[in-house]
Amino acid sequence: MERIGDIGAGAYFVFCRWGAIISRGVKKRLLRKDDGMAEKIWNTYTNYAVDRLIELEAIPSPTGYTKEAAEYVKKEFENLGFEAKLTNKGGVLVTLYKSEKSEKGGLLLEAHTDTLGGMVCEIKDNGRLRLSPLGGLNPNNAETENVRIITKFDGEYEGTFQLDNASIHVNGEYDEIKRGWDKMEVVIDELTTTKEETQALGISVGDIVAFDPRTRVTKSGYIKSRFLDDKLSVAILLAYGKYLKDEQKELNRDLYAHITVYEEVGHGGCASVPEGVTEAISVDMGCAGGEMTCTERQVSICAKDSGGPYSYDVVTGLISAAKEAKADYAVDVYPHYGSDVEATLGAGYDLKHGLIGAGVYASHGYERSHKDGVENVLKLLQAYIG
Repeated sequence: MERIGDIGAGAYFVFCRWGAIISRGVKKRLLRKDDGMAEKIWNTYTNYAVDRLIELEAIPSPTGYTKEAAEYVKKEFENLGFEAKLTNKGGVLVTLYKSEKSEKGGLLLEAHTDTLGGMVCEIKDNGRLRLSPLGGLNPNNAETENVRIITKFDGEYEGTFQLDNASIHVNGEYDEIKRGWDKMEVVIDELTTTKEETQALGISVGDIVAFDPRTRVTKSGYIKSRFLDDKLSVAILLAYGKYLKDEQKELNRDLYAHITVYEEVGHGGCASVPEGVTEAISVDMGCAGGEMTCTERQVSICAKDSGGPYSYDVVTGLISAAKEAKADYAVDVYPHYGSDVEATLGAGYDLKHGLIGAGVYASHGYERSHKDGVENVLKLLQAYIG
């Protein structure tokens, strides 16, 4: 290597100038490479979330019947290396990170694995079943759906949720009938035409009825299923947990996840807030449709819903993080919505609160989201938390 005095000051200037230019060029190429690598990384975690979603959707979990789904979630978090426990209510509380030098209070992420569904409230004289809804299931978009009748002691049976007298060729008032729970019935796929025959199968009042989710992922990345609200978010939190472990992330605060099981009836997040938590964020479905600006390919940040405004500091912090992460996001006000984190505040916890989620269209029906929405939620979580 030549000394400076040997090459001269002018040559040295040229050498340094070209060295800087080369360095900048290399840096740009590395940045482009890093950007591409980052996209591959997020694709990996997005696909992981979708795989977990498909498995979780296959487990029926209407509100009040969530044990199997909760056990699945607990096991998956444990397989990733996290401490997870079942709460008395049946939810799953996960310790995602314990900071040795916490710079601020802990953060709790909330999502729910309970879904809409039905409960047998009457066995009719014709052997068919009248249902009472679990959560806000709407009979208009549940009509003709396949169901599973989960008895207390005698296994499961299949059936279909139909309008009373559902044959158009013999029901001249089919179009005019207003769909309601008192006008609908479950037709059981067994030889039964009387109340007594149905009872002999072991079916009784109080049995759970789970609706077929019909989960599909299209080649173009759309995710279609019942109950993306909120099993998609549970899958996203599993993927975020995997990201934390794989990348060996160090955070500046304690981090927990609570997978609740009574959100659809309003009290899912009312308990099980770990000590030291000062902020909670619901990861739930983002509203798409109507006057909402969010699409299924974005992460939605909710500024206000029917329960009132979310924390201004949290909302603005989430927006800043979305910009930093270059996540495709939308900010909306939800007209008919409530979340786990509002139940947490309603239970008396002193917390800042927020709400985010992948955009979901046709909520409480046959819902649709997109892999891009999943990826954008993950990007936002990474930028906001670490």
